[in-house]
Amino acid sequence: MTNDKYLKQLDGLDVKYYDIKSAVEDIQPGSFEKLNYTSRVLAENLIRKCPSEDLKDSLIQLIEKRTDKDFPWFPSRVVCHDILGLTAFVDLAGLREAIAKEGGDPEKVNPVVPTQLIVDHSLAVECGGFDPDAFNKNRAIEDRRNADRFHFINWTKEAFNNVDVIPPGNGIMHQINLEKMSPVVHNRDGIAFPDTLVGTDSHTPHVDSLGVIAVGVGGLEAENVMLGNPSYMRVPEIIGVKIVGDRKEGITATDIALSMTSFLRENNVISAYLEFVGEGLKHLTLGDRATISNMTPEYGASAAMFAIDEQTIDYLKLTGRTPEQVDLVEKYAKANGLWANELEKATYARELVFDLSTVTRSLAGPSKPHKLVPTSTLEEEGITKHIEIKDDKMPDGAVLIAAITSCTNTSNPRNVVAAGLLAKKANELGLKRKPWVKSSLAPGSKVVEEYLEDSHLLSELEKLGFGIVGFACTTCNGMSGALDPKIQKEAVDNDIYTTAVLSGNRNFDGRIHPYVKEAFLASPPLVIAYAIAGSIRFDIEKDALGTDKNGNPITLKDIWPTDAEIDEVVNKSVRPSMFTEVYDPMFAKNPLANVKIDPFYNWNSRSTYIQKPPYWDDEFMGMPALKGMRALGVFPDNITTDHLSPSNAILPESASGEYCIKMGLPVEDLNSYATHRGDHNTASRATLANPKLFNEMVKDENGNVKQGSLTKIMPEGKESRMWEAIQTYQQRKQPLIIIAGTNYGQGSSRDWAAKGVRLAGVEVVVAESIERIHRTNLVGMGVLPLQFKDGDTRHTYNIDGTETFEVVGEITPRTTLTLVMTRANGEKVEIPVTCRLDTSAEVEVYKAGGILQKFAKDFVAKK
Repeated sequence: MTNDKYLKQLDGLDVKYYDIKSAVEDIQPGSFEKLNYTSRVLAENLIRKCPSEDLKDSLIQLIEKRTDKDFPWFPSRVVCHDILGLTAFVDLAGLREAIAKEGGDPEKVNPVVPTQLIVDHSLAVECGGFDPDAFNKNRAIEDRRNADRFHFINWTKEAFNNVDVIPPGNGIMHQINLEKMSPVVHNRDGIAFPDTLVGTDSHTPHVDSLGVIAVGVGGLEAENVMLGNPSYMRVPEIIGVKIVGDRKEGITATDIALSMTSFLRENNVISAYLEFVGEGLKHLTLGDRATISNMTPEYGASAAMFAIDEQTIDYLKLTGRTPEQVDLVEKYAKANGLWANELEKATYARELVFDLSTVTRSLAGPSKPHKLVPTSTLEEEGITKHIEIKDDKMPDGAVLIAAITSCTNTSNPRNVVAAGLLAKKANELGLKRKPWVKSSLAPGSKVVEEYLEDSHLLSELEKLGFGIVGFACTTCNGMSGALDPKIQKEAVDNDIYTTAVLSGNRNFDGRIHPYVKEAFLASPPLVIAYAIAGSIRFDIEKDALGTDKNGNPITLKDIWPTDAEIDEVVNKSVRPSMFTEVYDPMFAKNPLANVKIDPFYNWNSRSTYIQKPPYWDDEFMGMPALKGMRALGVFPDNITTDHLSPSNAILPESASGEYCIKMGLPVEDLNSYATHRGDHNTASRATLANPKLFNEMVKDENGNVKQGSLTKIMPEGKESRMWEAIQTYQQRKQPLIIIAGTNYGQGSSRDWAAKGVRLAGVEVVVAESIERIHRTNLVGMGVLPLQFKDGDTRHTYNIDGTETFEVVGEITPRTTLTLVMTRANGEKVEIPVTCRLDTSAEVEVYKAGGILQKFAKDFVAKK
């Protein structure tokens, strides 16, 4: 049954829509005006997609803010980058073979939901921005290293229906999504409805700034949605964030976003949906809003919504959307209660207030994107030291990498133009980048190049070494490329405290480069300032960057552009025609699309990039016994997905490096861990391979926890590299468990943080808290996530890794189970834990062995 009684004609347009207010008021009169933006969009999704017999119960959850029942969400699109997107399609290719083996039709395994795959995570900055041919050189290296991957992606776009592929060299998925792919409001078959999507990257909420509910998920959850299944959810905590005041002169959107990230982390918005409201919104451009929304995973939320308003409409016009589409968005939003002015009486679980006038110029770090460091307090924070910096000697705190990177900032023309104007003033005063600084500019869109050239600022950036090295996700994703060998050797030989400064969103331990000890986030113009300074020890607000021709000191304020200067360039040089010229050819239909080809991929057994996945082998079908488990690791707080499955460059001496070399890859082409995730053989060897890892099972003679990819093989107690321990346990068929502290699994939404531990034999993860996306990935891989009760930790029970573990109890959503721990002396300890299978749908997935196994079983059962 359908809910067509709620269909209405949209005034002035030949299109209908499902009226949210009518459906909500039918259930509870007077309740619509109190519904917030998120609830209204979710309600529309239910009215349009949910069977009528289930509609009332589902809508009541939203109307009354209840959380006792699951309700389905049907995203209208899936967006993938090539790392998780490729691994998702490797899984689907393997699924076709598993289904064919059971007598099913493999050609019926296709995405049901429109899926867009953007190749943007494969380019490494091997050539810095001081090389005039850096773009072409980096692209050539990218094509050479990723020939296997790109061959598979090309097969994907022909073999699967309902898939669009944007090839490498065109930009970052989030910025392209913002500038082109999202219509904000769809018109399919004469029905208008809000754009909603899941994306295989934790920064997918970038496009929440347009009023689009876009949630970052792992590839496994994306596969589930691709195949036409709803994403089940319960009403999240929806928090109103009231923006007041106005920014001070010279404050960038990056400063606001970093300050907001720190503020929201302090206010515990983990897994919440945020809605930004208030008078202060009029001072935030859509680009500013996108910078804030992009940082959603850094402050721990699931979504960061801005309702549709005049800023949205102005942005759609600026980015070259058609007049018809812009008209549809405005009329639909106003008719269906999604226009910002229609939300004045909306209510929230709680409300926070953020004052723009309190924001100062800031960095974030080291290693934590939410650790705010105002540049005015660098000395108090112990970051700066009064050292002399010369051009011929690498100093303490040397900035080895200075990168204007990431869609976080390059989606905002004001940020990029500010960098260009600062470069112009620096050049005029004769300032130079320090010789040990590897500098680069990697915009998320080709439009950036267009307006920088139009404003004559690209040449100014190039003079300082910030030429365009690629249009891709680079340094922010650990794809910073190799350092100059002489510079690297000098840093290592002299044990220099080395740093990176980047305009990205992530600066976790070991992420940016293996030889960069710590990293800091900063606005694009501040990145250039640090490239000139050459050291994080430099007091960027007070110390002299150089002297002018008269010998007068030049400080940051002398080269920092004014807001009026920035706005003048943006208003003159950023034009709609630039967006249409870039995107119209990019999204032109491929005349070869849907050509009939072999539904099975021809796997190359020597490839270290693409291999048939093993997830339908017998040991993965069904839930494990959960008995006799030994600890693979006992970890502290803040274990990130970078610790669990690093994404940076593969070193030759690592387990993955050794394997790839054995398989015939040259050392210079080992590439990054991320690019090899289509091959479980290489990717498995990256499990817990981060050199910055701390495993409390491994201590030195003084009792201090050692740093490194280390564990102890039990019961012998032999210290071992993590991969050797995993191999030993696999040979013994030893089931494993991971014990951890808070924020386990925070960071990028990478499947392999869950796939790797599952293939290692880990059956259970028990932690004080588990980040949302990683938790769902664990469930999707058939790993049971458990949570210590409030107040309990690994220290409460003196867990040291010598014990064995068993899970006792019936597995149901959010139930209390017992983790029975047996110490080496035979003593048994019963630990109450919460089962973090949060919904009945997750229990079904877990009991089937994971998402892929469940789909295969269901598919074959229907044949």
